[in-house]
Amino acid sequence: MRKRIALSIMLLLSLSTAGLGIQKKQKPEGTPVLWQEPTDIESRDLILGSGGAAMQPDLSRVTFVKDDPVGHSIKYRVRDAAGRIWVTKLDDEAQTETAASRLIWAAGYVTEINYLVPCVKIEGAPEPGERVKRCEGGGFANVKFEARPEDVKRLDPWSWRKNHFSGSREMQGLIVMMSLLNNWDLKDDNNKVLYVRNGGGGRGELHYVISDLGATFGKTGSFLSHTRNRPDHYAKTKFVEGTRGGRVKFAYGGKNSGLFNSITVEQARWIGGLLSRLSDKQLADAFRAANYTPEEVQMLAGAVRARINQLVNVQG
Repeated sequence: MRKRIALSIMLLLSLSTAGLGIQKKQKPEGTPVLWQEPTDIESRDLILGSGGAAMQPDLSRVTFVKDDPVGHSIKYRVRDAAGRIWVTKLDDEAQTETAASRLIWAAGYVTEINYLVPCVKIEGAPEPGERVKRCEGGGFANVKFEARPEDVKRLDPWSWRKNHFSGSREMQGLIVMMSLLNNWDLKDDNNKVLYVRNGGGGRGELHYVISDLGATFGKTGSFLSHTRNRPDHYAKTKFVEGTRGGRVKFAYGGKNSGLFNSITVEQARWIGGLLSRLSDKQLADAFRAANYTPEEVQMLAGAVRARINQLVNVQG
């Protein structure tokens, strides 16, 4: 009798919701994309990054829309003079994320579109506190603008350990890059699937991006010992420690460190070979785009080049 009553209730609920037109929201379908071969890698512009000149924000007037209080950083949602919406980061992760995303994009991975603005005034913005540096005219210093295009839908996070590309050369290469950048915050919440519509009306694409790369260019370690945006720390840390049984051992001490246990020598050499095609100027441009000082640019670009060489020369 109880089972009959329960089934009757479930049937009534389903009929009532159907009558109201309530339907489960369907997720958009598309072709999964993590990496696209960078045939033009030697000429890629690491100053402008994946958005190029066309996507740059119109800074003639930037207005505050609302707080975006997710994660470590201070973030505001803003509107530029062209009416486009952006998410801005206003603290120490703005520089690191700008540079890191350019290096990942240079290797062929899909990324968010962002730009670092050295000084910008945001009309109507609240006072963010001492963590944010100010600049002339009451502006904010070193602000990262991340695009929110109308034709891109943001979906659920994707998992480092179980995803559409698990075990592939491209996913393993991306994991290697997380160690190369000293990204100690490898948690699933920092990943996002972006549905990108096809302008021609065909099947769209599901871009698997790392949406937060701010915890980079410092040293990895425990909750108390790690750092971010410390070029001096980054330049002094170790990268490749050696090999064992055809696997590469990395000096990584952040979250999800077990991901690095299965990287083969071949996979490490593959991503190293791709990155080795970047010129010294391109490496430096990634950090110039993030408004690092000339001394910091030289230090960071030199450290990245040294790490690339380690990957290329890793011995089986």
